[in-house]
Amino acid sequence: MVSGDAPQAEGSVRVDVWIWSVRLTKTRAQAAAACRAGHVKVAGDRAKPAQAVRVGDEVRLRHAGRDRVVVVSKIVKKRVGPPVAVECFVDNSPPPPPREIAIQVPVRDRGAGRPTKRDRREMERLQGRSPENLPGRSPEN
Repeated sequence: MVSGDAPQAEGSVRVDVWIWSVRLTKTRAQAAAACRAGHVKVAGDRAKPAQAVRVGDEVRLRHAGRDRVVVVSKIVKKRVGPPVAVECFVDNSPPPPPREIAIQVPVRDRGAGRPTKRDRREMERLQGRSPENLPGRSPEN
């Protein structure tokens, strides 16, 4: 058996390769981009794509609007099938939000133009954000 085809018990591998290998991202390029953007943390620290990951490390990944928290249980260097990939990590991720909450996007009528200041304040109020607490606002305004 060629090394890398099956899960290994020891050693280390690049974090971007491991994330792609266990199917947390669709492509290795997406995994590397997530690392460069600061969306991947290994043991609580931001990870660069070439950072080594070992068995027992906690990997936090923010991808596709969801936070994933996984603990490495096996090292793989090549992409494996879904049944094998599930055995390579322990998933401690919070459950995904319900669809109704995740898809709340304000919709404006076509041709209505940009929202006015009053419209923006009303949208902020409906979303539960107070205009006074937004960044860039001073308390004396």
